[in-house]
Amino acid sequence: MSATTPAMVAAVATAVPRRRPRPVRVLSDTWVVMERNLISYVRIPEQLFFSSVQPIMFVLLFRYVFGGAISTPGMSYVNYLMPGIFVQTVLFSVVSTSVGLAEDLQKGLIERFRSLPMARSAVLFGRTAADSVRNVFVILLITAVGYLVGFRVQTSLLGYLEAFVLLILFAFAISWAFAYVGLSAPNSETAQLMAFPVLFPLTFASTAFVPASSMPSWLAWFAEHQPVSILVNATRALMVGGPQADTGHWVTMSLVWSAIFLAAFVPLAVWRYRRTA
Repeated sequence: MSATTPAMVAAVATAVPRRRPRPVRVLSDTWVVMERNLISYVRIPEQLFFSSVQPIMFVLLFRYVFGGAISTPGMSYVNYLMPGIFVQTVLFSVVSTSVGLAEDLQKGLIERFRSLPMARSAVLFGRTAADSVRNVFVILLITAVGYLVGFRVQTSLLGYLEAFVLLILFAFAISWAFAYVGLSAPNSETAQLMAFPVLFPLTFASTAFVPASSMPSWLAWFAEHQPVSILVNATRALMVGGPQADTGHWVTMSLVWSAIFLAAFVPLAVWRYRRTA
C-alpha cells in the first residue's frame, strides 16, 4: 500500500469544497433568492406597473377629490398628505410578501428549496429584501408624482433621505409579519384576504390623511398611539418640518416599533417556514 504524500493530501483538500461559514452561506443564499424575486419583475413588468398605479391613484384622489374638504392648519394639504401616502405605499406593498410566499408554497417551490443545500432563512430574507428594493423604486416614483401635484420637501434633502430610510426599514420589519401570514394561508387568494383587514384599519384610522383632532375621542386616541401614525408623524416631521424635539421623538418611536416587529416576527416567520417546509 503506497504511503500518503503531502502532495496527495493537498490534492484531496483542493478537490473537496470547504463548507462556507454559516453567516456567509446565509448572505449568499439570500442574495440568490433576492435576485430570483427581482428578476420576476423584469419578466413580468405588469407586477411592478400595477403595484405603482395604486399609490398614484390615491395621490390624485386625495389631492383633488378630498383635499378641498380637509383642513390642515399650518400647512397645505398636499404637504400634509404626501408623507401619509409614502407610508400607505410601503404598508400596502407588504401584501406582495404575503401573496408571493403563499404562491411559492402552493406551487411546491418551497419544497424545491427544501431539497437544496441552502439556508432555510434565506428564502424569507430574500423575499423581504427584494420587496424592499421594489419599495425604493416605488417611493421615488411617488415622490416625482407628488412634486407634479404640488408637494415640496420643506426641510432638506437630508431630512427626506432620513425619512426614506425610515420608511424602508419599517416596511422591511412589518413584512416579516405578513411573511408569517403568507406561510399560514392555504393559498395566495386567502393570504391577500387575510392581509387587508389588518392593513386598512391601521392605515386609514391614523394621521396619514386627516388630523387625529377631527376624529371621535376614542378613535383619536387609537390613531395617535398606533405604530402607523407614529411612522407618519416621523416622516412628516422629517420632510415637511416640525419642532426638533417632536421629530426626534417620532423617529425614535418609529425605530422602536421596527425593532419590535423584527424581534417578534423574524423568529416566528422562520419557525413557521420550517414547520411548513
